[in-house]
Amino acid sequence: MTSFAKLVIILSLICYASGAAVAQERTQSSPQPSASPRPTPAPETPAAIPAANPADVVSMDAIIAALYDVISGPAGKKRDWDRMRSLFVPGARLIPSGPRPSGGYGTRVGTVEDYITRSAPYLESQGFFETEIARKTDAFGNIAHVFSTYDSRHKADDAKPFARGINSIQLMNDGKRWWIVTVFWQGEDEKNPLPERYPKSN
Repeated sequence: MTSFAKLVIILSLICYASGAAVAQERTQSSPQPSASPRPTPAPETPAAIPAANPADVVSMDAIIAALYDVISGPAGKKRDWDRMRSLFVPGARLIPSGPRPSGGYGTRVGTVEDYITRSAPYLESQGFFETEIARKTDAFGNIAHVFSTYDSRHKADDAKPFARGINSIQLMNDGKRWWIVTVFWQGEDEKNPLPERYPKSN
């Protein structure tokens, strides 16, 4: 065997060994396929939504009135949370927005159940009445966007509200009834007073 032939064989062995090492490294660093294919997880099925009172969902006016009514009530009164659930489309979101303690503003995206869990103790122990005082609506086809100005009181006959702000509400009509898709809101503060173009409570 010539020296050239030996050199070719040696180089071939070196290349093969290097390739095998690289392949082994990739295999070890990559997730290994399971012996049998894993089934694709089924999508989560949302909990059944309680049937709505037809009077609550017959119109935009009705469903917005129901939204404010269901969270309002005196201290010690348990809210009808199934009525609340019945107003919202599956997958609906409730999103408060406000100043962060560290500065700037942020949001917290939650589900209807998140809202109920977080808010029920406060609403039912402190008393809470939220009232719509102004509205601006834009609609197209089966969707609508409502800017709903609100004020909040602990008692219905309180002389002054303790909070005011705007609920940005998205609505959908599926051909049979109205649904709430999103409620995104921000309270009034010193840096963000209610705009003059929206009526204000006294």
